[in-house]
Amino acid sequence: MLMNDSAAKTQGGPSFTPAGETGGHVGRLGNEPDTYLEMNLEHKQTLANGATTRFKVMVADGQRSYNDWTASTSDLNVRQAFTELGHLPTFTGAFKDSTVWAGKRFDRDNFDIHWIDSDVVFLAGTGAGIYDMRWSDNARSNFSLYGRTFGDIENSENTAQNYILTLNNYVGPVQLMVSGMRAKDNEDRVDIEGNRVKKDAAEDGVHALLGLHNDSFYGLREGSSKTALLYGHGLGAEVKSIGSDGALLPQADTWRLATYGMTPLGGGWHIAPAVLAQSSKDRYVKGDSYQWATANLRVIQEINQNFELQYEGSYQYMDLRPEGYNARNAVSGNFYKLTFAPTLKAGDVGEFLKRPELRLFATWMDWDHRLDNYASNDAFGSSGFTAGGEWNFGVQMETWF
Repeated sequence: MLMNDSAAKTQGGPSFTPAGETGGHVGRLGNEPDTYLEMNLEHKQTLANGATTRFKVMVADGQRSYNDWTASTSDLNVRQAFTELGHLPTFTGAFKDSTVWAGKRFDRDNFDIHWIDSDVVFLAGTGAGIYDMRWSDNARSNFSLYGRTFGDIENSENTAQNYILTLNNYVGPVQLMVSGMRAKDNEDRVDIEGNRVKKDAAEDGVHALLGLHNDSFYGLREGSSKTALLYGHGLGAEVKSIGSDGALLPQADTWRLATYGMTPLGGGWHIAPAVLAQSSKDRYVKGDSYQWATANLRVIQEINQNFELQYEGSYQYMDLRPEGYNARNAVSGNFYKLTFAPTLKAGDVGEFLKRPELRLFATWMDWDHRLDNYASNDAFGSSGFTAGGEWNFGVQMETWF
């Protein structure tokens, strides 16, 4: 179960999604719900023959009301519903300890930079696959087929379905993930009014990720770190949320670099630096470009076994050239954010990824005035949210299990 409010997500800063691009976040603010809840229901079994079964349902709800009865304004959704069968006794060789699944789900091996609320890679949809085909003690592979649908779900004429075939390989700490996708009707997709959405939209694409998952802080000291380089072309150019953007051009190219680590410094201090950068060209209009880079640092100071102080700073530079797409303007500039959060924990003080946590927080953020000119319907420049410095105060609760 995960439950938090929008303030928990703002520890990375406000949402800024260039021209529909799902990436370039340093966090979220604005139209995000004040309360966000994900509840997981699971049933697991181990049978007499050693086989395992698992059924999982995830229900999510976003809510802006502070009232105790909010059914009329709720945004309820079933995000996952799938079944897994594992350790089947008739499976031998590389498939001996594998797990087969089918249904609607998030891919098991998605990963993110949690405190800036941005996925490094996110694969989800409805489909089937097999995890943990083992070729040796250090080598394993996952194979999955996911389906997604582009456009408005209310539109019965919407037949653009994107099928994503993924092979995800691990050799020791190294990950190589390769995906291909096809949406043969994407160019003919129409909106609810029957108008053609984008006659030059891509109908296929490729996506690749090369990752390194270390059980040390970049090989320098105790801790952990992860680094990933991603590339996508065509429909694969939405490199963070694979296969989710149907407006991309066939020529679209995107590169993305993500790295973060966590380590104790001694004396009750812990640090977690992160860098996230992306460059995309010919994304929605020929000649456009979207480039941004984020640097983030979270510091934890242990006070006692139940109390810590969290400090965080973010900086992001953006150079966005939409070439008039969706009436957006070319802008470049900087974003800054500082957060101070006294935090209460039941235990594991100093651990960045252990929950539950209760926090008081104060956040200051600001950005260059010229970013307000990007679009009136995006986070920056919208009514009541323009450059000049913004303060945000509140209480947060976050837990998962």
